[in-house]
Amino acid sequence: MNLPTRKLGTTGPHVSALGLGCMGMSALYGDADRAESIATIHAALDAGVTLLDTGDFYAMGHNEMLIGEALRSAPAAAREKALTSVKFGALRDPDGGWSGYDGRPAAVRNFAAYSLQRLGVDHIDVYRIARIDPDVPIEETVGAIAELVEKGHVRHIGLSEVGADTIRRAAATAPISDLQIEYSLISRGIEDEILPTTRELGIGITAYGVLSRGLISGHFSRDRQLAANDFRGMSPRFQGENLQHNLDLVEQLRKIAEQKGVSVAQIAIAWVLSRGAEHEDIVPLVGARRRDRLTEALGALDVTLDAADLAAIEEAVPADAAAGERYPAAQMAHLDSER
Repeated sequence: MNLPTRKLGTTGPHVSALGLGCMGMSALYGDADRAESIATIHAALDAGVTLLDTGDFYAMGHNEMLIGEALRSAPAAAREKALTSVKFGALRDPDGGWSGYDGRPAAVRNFAAYSLQRLGVDHIDVYRIARIDPDVPIEETVGAIAELVEKGHVRHIGLSEVGADTIRRAAATAPISDLQIEYSLISRGIEDEILPTTRELGIGITAYGVLSRGLISGHFSRDRQLAANDFRGMSPRFQGENLQHNLDLVEQLRKIAEQKGVSVAQIAIAWVLSRGAEHEDIVPLVGARRRDRLTEALGALDVTLDAADLAAIEEAVPADAAAGERYPAAQMAHLDSER
């Protein structure tokens, strides 16, 4: 199948209008089914999804190996169209802990070498540091990725969760294809300064968290018990009164979805797509771990939101309506995009 495509900035590749975020297939959302994860990747490729997003630190390399296995077992035609987007830089320990970020040029080369091996590919299509290293200028990190581009190990340079000033400094160092950043109905911080900057510089947006980690999918309930290894148990938006408030917003969104005969998830994804419709510069990443959730997400491409729909959505879920930060305080501190 062929899905609509969008180009990642003026220098990046053409990709499917929806990408597949693969993190949850390995980590942070509780246990996952390996066979179903691989089947979901295959189904995505078969449906025309070309962009597969991962991080080398997702379950300490497990996610990259999972994608590598899925690519090896996929039909050749689908495998050839698949593009890999990889984040690097997060430091882990054997107990699963987090120890900061490393953006030194030597570390960039080291991370890339391991990712290429785990993925089983000869190049990474888009490579980006997950969070900037406060001890290493972004120019040095981006410059090291640019060297990998020159050598053919990487095709394009991306950014992740950085603010406008860092975007400008990075873009002055080397061509940047896209910024990966959280963007959803209840996470709209990029609209004031970051999105205008990327548009000025011709940089695309790959938007993650478009369903706010399932919170605004229409499938999350107040009484849901999260597994001990599901990081949402520590997320402020999933706590106590915050959760109650945020799910009330979802119920308002559900009324609009039902009037259009679509699901809550589909209208939430369609809203993100609509924000990039004029410039064709926003590609939502959907974190489907199962084929049924993937099918639902792809249905968002068939949802058309007119001016009345958009006004109703804005009234139901105004900007800054969410209760709670999108990450715990310790993780918020690593976000250059929030400074």
